[in-house]
Amino acid sequence: MKIRLEPSDEYLHPLETASNFNESMYFNVYDPKERLGGFLRLGNRANEGYAEMTTCLYLPDGRVAFMFGRPEIENNDAFDAGGMKFEVVTPFEKLHTTYTGKVALLDDPLQMANPRKAFTENPWVDCSVDLNYRGIAPMWGGEPVNDDGTALVEDLSGGFARGHYEQHVGATGVIRVGDEEWVVDGFGLRDHSWGPRFWQAPYWYRWLTMNFGDDAGFVISIITAPDGSQHIGGVALEDGEYRHIHAATIETEWTGSDIYHQKIRATATAGDRTYEIEGTVLNLIPLRNRRTSPEGDKLVTRISEGMTEWSWNGRTGYGLSEYLDQIVDGVPVGASA
Repeated sequence: MKIRLEPSDEYLHPLETASNFNESMYFNVYDPKERLGGFLRLGNRANEGYAEMTTCLYLPDGRVAFMFGRPEIENNDAFDAGGMKFEVVTPFEKLHTTYTGKVALLDDPLQMANPRKAFTENPWVDCSVDLNYRGIAPMWGGEPVNDDGTALVEDLSGGFARGHYEQHVGATGVIRVGDEEWVVDGFGLRDHSWGPRFWQAPYWYRWLTMNFGDDAGFVISIITAPDGSQHIGGVALEDGEYRHIHAATIETEWTGSDIYHQKIRATATAGDRTYEIEGTVLNLIPLRNRRTSPEGDKLVTRISEGMTEWSWNGRTGYGLSEYLDQIVDGVPVGASA
């Protein structure tokens, strides 16, 4: 087996027969000068008739501007739904992202643990995001194929993503929320995934994205299956090159009765290099996905999105710490791991 990645993979892939086929792009950014960051995500689930659209902006004063929707779509021809649009300008080099629509302004982002209440009790304002992304690193990832380049034949309907790649990026543009406007010049990470997806496929995972300017950054990923087996990966970006992470540990300090991550200590090894990184969550919003299993069980997945300040080798960086956990008896399963 080998990994295939072509410039054509920057565009939409043929819609497959799996009912839960998903194709998504995700972009995050943080501007240290403005103390402003966030992410946009659009996931096409055309066989289910909708896209998952998320706008999440961490404002300088601690509020979060947030919107989630499931706009109707009929095909997998474009990333263009619910006021959000992603365009590939030059594959692997330049992309353009926009969102125009409403957002809920949350003084307390933890209210999103109860979305109905949060959306009802907080004010709504107009929002626009217009950001140009540029690659500052090579591509990492792709789609597994046979050694001869032909597609793998296996049932992935219960999986999370078949094709997936990521890239550290820079971003410039303008973000408006209500009457406020910021000119953004920051760094972040983007990804692109395609294939069948259930959010309940991982038992829990930790996905840490970090930028320390245009010359350094990390992605550290630990994905845990229900049987306890783990896939550990990621990359270390130094001097414009990626080193692949083959071993990593993440220690977490938790806070609050709902058990959210607050402080992080990560150790990662790539080749002969070992990196020790500490993180402090600046602001966090809990998101969730619910599904009924074929057996009729009500499954709840929590995705806690923490805008995080990172410290490594005397440098300060920023990025997202995304903690996904299945919720069992009201408790995130990975909290005791």
